[in-house]
Amino acid sequence: MTLNREEIEKIIPHRAPMLLVDRITALTADGAEGELDIREDAMFVQGHFPGNPVMPAVFALEAIAQVGAVAILSRPEFAGKTAYYASIDKAKFRQMVRPGDTLRMVVRLSKLRGSFAVAEGAAYVGDKLAAQAEIKCAVAE
Repeated sequence: MTLNREEIEKIIPHRAPMLLVDRITALTADGAEGELDIREDAMFVQGHFPGNPVMPAVFALEAIAQVGAVAILSRPEFAGKTAYYASIDKAKFRQMVRPGDTLRMVVRLSKLRGSFAVAEGAAYVGDKLAAQAEIKCAVAE
């Protein structure tokens, strides 16, 4: 299953400039994969850093979380709701992400109880690990 930005916007409430997923490339019962093309004009690289643009590492975590939100909020019982951060644990940053890169996010749901979820997520540039974290969220109206 592939979803474009318009289809992603039907599932999660994020909008430009804070929508950090261009496409979902896989969606299963226990997770999702997605991609973000890092553009030269992306708001998060404009001043980070002039002459040496780098995607802020926390934005990579947000991109991972948004792919996880697609996995959770695409379930019928969570349709139309919002996933809010509860915690971010074990975050690590391994590779700089620059304009021209495609960031590939892979998220696996490890726990889903009621409206609370735990996911293991990673982001890659090519086959190099750029960021990873355990993300917990609560789903609410």
